[in-house]
Amino acid sequence: MEGSVAKRTKFCFVVTFSILLSSLLGFYLTSKASANTTNNLIRQTQFGQIEGESKNSILDWKGVPYGGNVSGKNRWKSPTNPTKWTGVKKTTASLTALQYNNGKVVGEENNALTLDIYRPDTTTKNLPVIVYVHGGNNQTGSSAEISGANFVKNHNAIFVSVNYRLGVLGFNPLSALKVGTKAEKSGNYALLDLHKSLSWVKNNIANFGGNSKNITIAGFSAGGRDVMAMLISPLFKNQFNKAIVFSGGMTLSNETKSQKVFAKALAPLVVQDKIKKTQKAAQKWLLAKKNTKQVRKYLYSIKPARLTKLMTNAQIRMANFPHLYQDGYVIPKNGFSTKNYNSVPVILFSGSREFSLFALTDNYFYKSFQNGTISTNKKTAKEFNYVSKYGSQLYSRFNLEDSANKMLANGYKAAIYGMQMNFGNNAKVVGSKMGLLGAFHGVFVTLFDPDNTTYKPYVGDAYQSVGAKKLSTEFQNYIFNFINSSDGSSSKNPVTWSKYNSQHQTLRLSATKTNTIAVMKKKIYTDQTVFKELEKDKTISSSDKNYLIKHVLNGRWFSRELDQKFNNMSYFEK
Repeated sequence: MEGSVAKRTKFCFVVTFSILLSSLLGFYLTSKASANTTNNLIRQTQFGQIEGESKNSILDWKGVPYGGNVSGKNRWKSPTNPTKWTGVKKTTASLTALQYNNGKVVGEENNALTLDIYRPDTTTKNLPVIVYVHGGNNQTGSSAEISGANFVKNHNAIFVSVNYRLGVLGFNPLSALKVGTKAEKSGNYALLDLHKSLSWVKNNIANFGGNSKNITIAGFSAGGRDVMAMLISPLFKNQFNKAIVFSGGMTLSNETKSQKVFAKALAPLVVQDKIKKTQKAAQKWLLAKKNTKQVRKYLYSIKPARLTKLMTNAQIRMANFPHLYQDGYVIPKNGFSTKNYNSVPVILFSGSREFSLFALTDNYFYKSFQNGTISTNKKTAKEFNYVSKYGSQLYSRFNLEDSANKMLANGYKAAIYGMQMNFGNNAKVVGSKMGLLGAFHGVFVTLFDPDNTTYKPYVGDAYQSVGAKKLSTEFQNYIFNFINSSDGSSSKNPVTWSKYNSQHQTLRLSATKTNTIAVMKKKIYTDQTVFKELEKDKTISSSDKNYLIKHVLNGRWFSRELDQKFNNMSYFEK
């Protein structure tokens, strides 16, 4: 009896001790894992330590300063370094540069220069890096435009998204501001910010596991046009190793003509502030090339929120908000005709229906879209199809083939890869909502970032099919193979992606409801054949055709030759 009790007591002690030991071990391992996670989230930058967050096997740091304060006396100056900090700065929220967006002034002028970083929650080092420049006509947008979470979760890569100065704060060519360094005199302040961000990435990305010798600069829309400018800017030499231009194209502005547009936009403020009595006098004062100290002092005194509201009607028309000035230092005087490209492997991307979304949101069609008559009213539907079809053909060539042909003609020394997205053109596959737009400007965004809801009101559930999800995987794989390879070659997908050459073939991607479609193909039309087709088109009347050419298709990035043909050039574009 006593021996039995003793045995039971001994057994209970062993069990209790084992449970206690197991609990202590579990607590220790949990604490250690927690400590490791915390340590993994804290990274050193050259200006101080930052702490990000971990979610769904992704590490991210958001709102990381790469430049200093650009408000007050630092407005319209080259960006400086951030002020160094002590301790650990929490970096878990994306920030936004000051802008006028959807009828509101949002963001901050003094916190404009930040970036977001995404990487897989692993210890892998020397990962390829994408540095992404958001769109928004260089007037709106933010680093949160696209999340890199999905891409880096599925691929060993780092995704960095950059904020930069926007609108009149990011570009201003007036003579009164041409003081300081040659870079500052260029008026291309947003490009100076992007240059600064790439320097930050070069100097710091190794601390996040990135390879500073394998950086791909990428941009969408205005960001893509900024990347195109970087390819000809001496300022960006050796700052990146590859480039991706999503719907970018070649767009630059004449500095002298741009000054007149800016003076006209700023003149009402000068009158409101009782500096001059009339707008004509105000414009003359703003355009002065000598004794500009008073003008400069006034420009610096304007509250930034007032500046953000200027020239917000651009609608992919350079004449309404001219930027990317051919100043001769940041951007060469001869622009894209230069023989001195920063030749790196590059992807030039375009949707095949690039103009459809701009047509839809044009004042002529937008009310019809909102009330649903854009499809039910036969006349309106035919007019929309007319501008969408021919505008998109011109815009798609402008983004891709026209750029590639000019680069090759000027001796571009690295590989060029062309990609055209056709997903969305078949309404039977994507539904009537997306079918109205087709492969619109921004069609790639949800393929790269499947959780992105920016375009959901326009596309419904088109990206939820099995085929669309497979296309997302294949599209991402093409992008990853490009950034990860040593020479820019992208041949590891089902269809070999050949370089763009004299055959002018590009990779065409699309999907059925259940599978992907990928082929190499050449465009069979030119700008001239488009002009002939739109003139012969009998789906709308001659008077409606003439109106749409002169009031909807006019003055866009892609329409210079169209405007010339129909004697529709603005003073700015002549």
